[in-house]
Amino acid sequence: MIDAAGLRVMKAIADEGSFTAAAASLGYSQPAISQMVRRLEQRTGTVLVERVGRSVRLTEAGEVLARHAIGVLAALESAEEEVAAIAGLRAGRVRLMAFPSGSATLVPRALALVRERYPQICVRFAEAEPPESLAALRAGDCDLAVAFTYEGTDLGRGEEDLDLFVVEKLLDDEVRLVVPLDHPLADQDVARIADLAEDPWIAGCPRCRGHLVQVCDSAGFSPRVGFETEDYVAVLGFVAAGLGVALVPDLILSSASNPRVKILPIDPPSRRTVLAVTTPDLRRVPAVEATMRALQESAVHLAQHAPVPAPA
Repeated sequence: MIDAAGLRVMKAIADEGSFTAAAASLGYSQPAISQMVRRLEQRTGTVLVERVGRSVRLTEAGEVLARHAIGVLAALESAEEEVAAIAGLRAGRVRLMAFPSGSATLVPRALALVRERYPQICVRFAEAEPPESLAALRAGDCDLAVAFTYEGTDLGRGEEDLDLFVVEKLLDDEVRLVVPLDHPLADQDVARIADLAEDPWIAGCPRCRGHLVQVCDSAGFSPRVGFETEDYVAVLGFVAAGLGVALVPDLILSSASNPRVKILPIDPPSRRTVLAVTTPDLRRVPAVEATMRALQESAVHLAQHAPVPAPA
């Protein structure tokens, strides 16, 4: 096996014309150079250096190695520089995925922090709900996912191996009831889920629909879902039009509003937990860790400065 040190020796001998001069240029002793040449000749199975008096010259095989050493060593130096840049946060790439309400609230400030602090880091963003983003993380198509889980359910809903992931909590996201302004419960301070057994429901994303069923089952009834959409602006529009009621998390309500709906806390209360998810190996990548920290800072800022809009 030909290593980089051997190639450097062959190039130095070609450039300097002797073992002594080559040793001086590389900072080695002359015996060390001789030993490295002998080892390289053993590995290649041929003579690489011919001694002529006090000088040496390369054989044809030695000239081949010295010629290729130029490109190989240049490529290695370039790779070392790129790795050093990544390790020092002077460069790097992070592939981030987040669910829609997270991408509208948590992600923008986090990406702005990363760009301000580490302008050479490139963050590529794609939007995906937790099942898809976690599958992408597991497949190596994503480095960091912003996901969520509802109380009483695991992160992957049985679809992912959670032992593969490192999970950092970002925030708790309270779930509210949204009703039309003329709904019988609209003048209440708190809505009991059990009082909504006869109402039609507007359901959101698949994971949110599962949460809706779980909440209603706990209250003693199965929800009658009239419409389903993953667009929460549409959910609020359907509710405003009197087509049903809906459960909507605070993150969504902080980024989407409708003056013709009433927002109520629910009894019993429910919430989802928003998480940053990566793998143990990726967590050690400086650019991924920097993005994780930015998401955590964005979550703190959001909790302090972005309250849910006042109910209509």
